[in-house]
Amino acid sequence: MKKLFFHIAVATVLLATGILCGCDKKSQQYPVTVTVLTYSEYMDPEMLTDFQMKSGYKLQLVEYEAQDEMIVKLQAAMEKQYDVIIASDVMIQQMIHLGLIKPIDMDKIPNKVNIADQFKNPVYDPNNMYTLPYQWGTTGILYRDTTLNPSGVSYNTLFNPMQIKGKFCLLDESRSMLSIAMQAKGINANSFRPEDIDKAVEWINEIKRDPNFAGFEGSVSAKNKILANEYWAAIVFNGEAMAAISEDPTLRYAIPVEGSFMWVDAMTLSSRAQNVEGAYAFMNYILDAQNGAKLATTINYA
Repeated sequence: MKKLFFHIAVATVLLATGILCGCDKKSQQYPVTVTVLTYSEYMDPEMLTDFQMKSGYKLQLVEYEAQDEMIVKLQAAMEKQYDVIIASDVMIQQMIHLGLIKPIDMDKIPNKVNIADQFKNPVYDPNNMYTLPYQWGTTGILYRDTTLNPSGVSYNTLFNPMQIKGKFCLLDESRSMLSIAMQAKGINANSFRPEDIDKAVEWINEIKRDPNFAGFEGSVSAKNKILANEYWAAIVFNGEAMAAISEDPTLRYAIPVEGSFMWVDAMTLSSRAQNVEGAYAFMNYILDAQNGAKLATTINYA
């Protein structure tokens, strides 16, 4: 997950019906691949086959767990390895600066008309030159304690000796954790003041000294370890939290009392894309009404 630092707001990406191009017999037999770099567990498996049937392109997913890992993969990638990159909003400007993505030809994305106003001209891409929204969600705390009301959970609950129930972990995303630390200290999450950053870093270092601190984990990995009873709490994205709760109803998910932020993950076009037309077909497919609804329902985001 990644994230645009502002308080949670109710927002939805409105999707409407669109039509993708058909595929001929030859493309069915010898499909050209569209390669998408994305977070793990971030696609409905059934959509891989459906996309190929409707577009003629074979969809290949390459997964990563955290923002920093994604940047490393891109910088180490062989020429023309990825076509579409699904990236967190807070990474977009860095990716533009590094030359990792290039402008999207919006004329190739007719379903762009279905994007809700909340997701047009975002601060990380003011003219929507480089991005189209994929999913949005929240970041909070997943924990195992039915006696602890989610409405009273704080970031400091993680290492409060009166409340802690075992091992816990922080999110393995440096940009997101810095924002979370600022919120935990009552600081504006968008602050660039050195003294504010120092306070946030000290908060993280304080947690790292706690004997129950188990390290930094990606959201999917943290979710799995809570389900396995290895951790009692973790900072995760809401999609992983909902998936975990569906497996184990004794788990809880909380937006801490200090606040959190809504993030947007965006579809971008790799500057080294080999299959640009296939990349556009994928973006348009995701913005189709039925496809978008199915995706959000399956992976528990919006």
